[in-house]
Amino acid sequence: QVQFVQSGGGLGQPGGSLSLSCAASRPSFISRYTGGWYRQAPGKQRELIATISTRGSTNYTDSTKGRFAISRDNAKNTISLQMNSLKPEDTAVYFCRLWGFGDDYWGQGTQVTVSS
Repeated sequence: QVQFVQSGGGLGQPGGSLSLSCAASRPSFISRYTGGWYRQAPGKQRELIATISTRGSTNYTDSTKGRFAISRDNAKNTISLQMNSLKPEDTAVYFCRLWGFGDDYWGQGTQVTVSS
């Protein structure tokens, strides 16, 4: 069974940067799947914030466009999220997801807290 291990995140300052990565345990696994990052703030529903297609095309929500960047490295079997110009409202648990062909995989979640 494939597992996805998230890393990165933690505490960041307003205006600062943090990064997240999601690595699949099986080599050459992620290339066939669409990738995405979600987040869930306390008391709120989980929301999709960025996606990346198998060909590398990206999409963002208005709340993250211009500040966050999703990327994939199929050779390293990872999906990443670079977060810049952080705001306190970016505080949430962040989840990676890969899906396609009837499959759906989630990372375990990583806390990101933006505070001075």
